[in-house]
Amino acid sequence: MTRLPPPASFLALSTARPATPPAARERRLVVVSNRVAMADPGGKAAGGLAVGILAALKRSGGIWFGWSGAVTPAPPAAADVVHGDDITFATLALARRDYEQYYNGFANRVLWPLFHYRPGLIDYKREDFAGYLRVNRQFAQHLAPLLSPDDIIWVHDYHLMPLADELRRLGIEQPIGFFLHTPFPVTEILRVLPSHAALMRAMCAYDLVGFQTENDVWGFRDYLLRCAGGRAEGIDGISAFGRQLRAAVFPIGIDVDAIALQAAQSVDSRQMRRLQESLRQRRLIIGVDRLDYSKGLLQRFRAFERLIEMFPERRGHVTLMQIAPPTRSEVPEYSQIRRSLETAAGHINGRFAEFDWMPVRYLNKSFNHRTLCGFLRAAGVGLVTPLRDGMNLVAKEYVAAQDPTDPGVLVLSCFAGAARELGDALIVNPYDIDGVAEAIQEALMMPREERVERWQAMMAVMRRNDIAAWRDSFTAALADAAAGR
Repeated sequence: MTRLPPPASFLALSTARPATPPAARERRLVVVSNRVAMADPGGKAAGGLAVGILAALKRSGGIWFGWSGAVTPAPPAAADVVHGDDITFATLALARRDYEQYYNGFANRVLWPLFHYRPGLIDYKREDFAGYLRVNRQFAQHLAPLLSPDDIIWVHDYHLMPLADELRRLGIEQPIGFFLHTPFPVTEILRVLPSHAALMRAMCAYDLVGFQTENDVWGFRDYLLRCAGGRAEGIDGISAFGRQLRAAVFPIGIDVDAIALQAAQSVDSRQMRRLQESLRQRRLIIGVDRLDYSKGLLQRFRAFERLIEMFPERRGHVTLMQIAPPTRSEVPEYSQIRRSLETAAGHINGRFAEFDWMPVRYLNKSFNHRTLCGFLRAAGVGLVTPLRDGMNLVAKEYVAAQDPTDPGVLVLSCFAGAARELGDALIVNPYDIDGVAEAIQEALMMPREERVERWQAMMAVMRRNDIAAWRDSFTAALADAAAGR
């Protein structure tokens, strides 16, 4: 496997951390996302994204607004507002019909498969699109009274693409930025969506639209230039549908030091002792993914099976542990992928298992983050092989969790956004089953000196482009874009 260097233009972006201008620090930040990660100011934040957003909000003061996770018989009369020292948490419940149409329907059965290049899985209904717009309108109506004239607004992900347009209809003129955490499809895939023009018109109400990779920006700009009569304005500006906006790359990172510390602290934990005792000196290969068809889990299981076929000396000496917590259980495709994975794991174990060795450990459950960091550290090979992914933070967490003196090897899909930065991983095509099997073998055989060298190079990139750099560069660019407007 050869190392994949990042494109030159990406290197220029990722090596600099723009300073936040005074105007961006003085203005209050309002974050809007489908779910609010911490609705209790005294609670404990979960996940790297929550940590980054909370740090930004604490620095400037602000509001985190979104769905509470509750489903009620009727739409709520008002948002539930909880005031902390620096942050206000404002949440809405969703009426049952809104939940089915906005969340289960349009967001998860149309936009998710479309943006992950699976148009054959789309189940488009006009009433679901109407529900999607209706919930975005409700978000805007409940958010608008909470805003101050000097706020800057940062909207997250595919659930809320039309939110800026709804806010503009209510007379909101404050700077509004949007960040898409998923991939953005090329024009010909996007045009499969019957309501593509309405959705793209609404997105042009933002001042800044951020993406994970250059490919995503190219897809967005290409549509506006070729299908919407748009006009390029400088390096990253564009005019379309009567508005000017910027579209740029802001690859999301992690809190590298926090992950490394958690992994190191977990070494002597009870769970880690149990894991090491059960492995009996066997090499551990790990995958950690939500149970989703975009993650390439079936192909991963086939590649592991092929590894055992191609390299018989691995029998009895390696174990694949795949952690895949269930998600979106109401969507039929997710029930199907769960059944398929259970069948595949049973097939491999039935074919190769011995009385003292189980080749595949398939865990359809969640673990706390500290335990996961320990599992990642214990694994000699990290398998991150999605068929399509915006970034994939597990890839970065695997690298950050490693023992600096004896790190494992990351096997990474070329279709994950993280491959743009982590070129010192073993980059694979997840559809090439033999190729992934060979990469796993290469990872298992790699000498320590090369493993350390690759790990150090990836850590240097991740430290430059961590969660703080992502947060600061986006908020600074949003302030600049609004000033230009």
